[in-house]
Amino acid sequence: METRNIILLDIDYITMNEKAVVRLFGKIKGDEQGKNIIAIDDSFEPYIYVVFDDLKSCKEEIKELNPEKIEIVTKKDFQVESEFLKVTFNHPQDVPKMRDSIKQLDSVKDIREHDIPFYRRYLIDNNVFPMSELELSGEIIDSYQTINSSKDSMEIIKIDSPPKMIGGEFPDFRIMSFDLEVYNPKGMPDPQSNEIIMIGISSNVGVEKVISTKGEDLDYAETVETEKEMIEKFVETIKENNIDIIVGYNSDNFDFPYLRDRAKLLGVDLDLGMDGSKLNFIKRGYTNAATFKGLIHVDLYLLMRRYISLDRYTLERVYLELFGEEKFDVPGDKIWQYWDSDSEDLVKLFEYSLDDVVATLKIAEQTLPLSLELTRIVGQPFFDLTRMATGQQAEWYLVRKAFEYNEIVPNKPVGIKTSRKTESAIGGYVKEPEIGLHENLVQFDFRSLYPSIIISKNVSPDVLLKKHGNNIAKVNEDICDLTDDDYHISPEYRNKFAKKPQGFIPSVIGNVLDERLKIKKRMKESVDPTEKRILNVQQDALKRLANTMYGIYGFPRFRWYSMECARSITAWGRNYIKTTMKKAEEYGFYSIYADTDGFYAKYKLK
Repeated sequence: METRNIILLDIDYITMNEKAVVRLFGKIKGDEQGKNIIAIDDSFEPYIYVVFDDLKSCKEEIKELNPEKIEIVTKKDFQVESEFLKVTFNHPQDVPKMRDSIKQLDSVKDIREHDIPFYRRYLIDNNVFPMSELELSGEIIDSYQTINSSKDSMEIIKIDSPPKMIGGEFPDFRIMSFDLEVYNPKGMPDPQSNEIIMIGISSNVGVEKVISTKGEDLDYAETVETEKEMIEKFVETIKENNIDIIVGYNSDNFDFPYLRDRAKLLGVDLDLGMDGSKLNFIKRGYTNAATFKGLIHVDLYLLMRRYISLDRYTLERVYLELFGEEKFDVPGDKIWQYWDSDSEDLVKLFEYSLDDVVATLKIAEQTLPLSLELTRIVGQPFFDLTRMATGQQAEWYLVRKAFEYNEIVPNKPVGIKTSRKTESAIGGYVKEPEIGLHENLVQFDFRSLYPSIIISKNVSPDVLLKKHGNNIAKVNEDICDLTDDDYHISPEYRNKFAKKPQGFIPSVIGNVLDERLKIKKRMKESVDPTEKRILNVQQDALKRLANTMYGIYGFPRFRWYSMECARSITAWGRNYIKTTMKKAEEYGFYSIYADTDGFYAKYKLK
């Protein structure tokens, strides 16, 4: 029996002997070269929950469908303890095959948690967080299915128990940025006819170069004979430097698709997966995302659109915003002319190629820590998290917390009702600024206004009094006979939220804000600049998560959707700021501008 401490980079599952086998891709902790390791776990099984009408007949009907196991469990459904049937299957593919058959049974009222992907279910149920340190125990083996190991490059461990979280600080991930320059005499290049002329690379492990068939006299150029050799050298560089995270800018939409097409034409294998697998594209949102097993690809263009508000999102514009510096630029439609010039313009093209990847790496080092911290909070793979909208990140955080609280998760809506599409919540109060130059201003700002309202007013669908039955009717039965003193009643809409028990989402947000305050206190007390920087990233991640949870109440595809909650939060917010502005006037402060959670005022002499 062997024990290994690893940093978990990625997770998937494969099928072996008609059974799902989870694979954990990581780097062995403490190994100077960051030796690769793949952990194999064949003990985890997929399952769903069944809401039944009659227990006995429901068990009998489901048994006829031959699942692996049926058991009675007690879970909370919007805080009401209820019995459910937990139905376990042999393979994740059995879930979509059998869920409709189960749902159509006469004794079945509903099915729950059928839409949680298997690998995410594994992470949640085993309390495993990607990009963190895990302890594994099991047998070191030479090969598994198509994976072979050697003592010099990789280990394979077949674990005999679930991974154990160790936590700890982030390791120094090996990061590489890359960028293609393509010959484009007709404008938009065509991978069937226009070759790659340069591949720029920059990294935090000492590799910085431009691979090309030209540039022999440049110190940072690595010259090869053909485009095929250029791509092969790119693959070789990634492997030799054992890269953990590869970053590009618009690399999902351009660089990797173009590289895939050229590599296919030239017969080059992009076999960069830890298991020897090749480049693959999977659906994420509205686009296809380039992915490798165990090598994390991050497209910074997607991250920047989420975290910075700009007029445009070119690499040059983002770099200027973050660092206040202009980066070297070459007109995109002139690249082919610079390439053909074989003069000073060619040198400029090489400088441009190198500058692109240096800038991309610099942006990555500035922005990835926040996403890494969110990964360790939300508990989903880093690759997935960098392609999630902030609302999705918040939802998956709640799914994980629901498991901790023994709450069953509401289903994500399949066909969104027309009412959900047309309903909307009025935003925060805004007072247009008074024109002119103002001096001696004071600023009033509510700290975490909307999250604070959710907590203090217990705004949550599981404690909302509704006049008509819905999926939380059981909770309503418990709170419908309370007096008004036992409710928080929202302004304008008069929505009633029971003061007790504490709602699921207010409870979660409360814990997030408490943790953030603890971190900010440690920040204030710390004298170590590095520790301060790390703590600042952590508190910022928690702040973003808490602030996001207000907005998704009104998102039609949110599992805990409630327009009553969304409208009540903003109504309380408008009420608080207007009341505070009026109170300030009693002391001589006249507001000249207000927006959502704060206002500016100047003293008005009597």
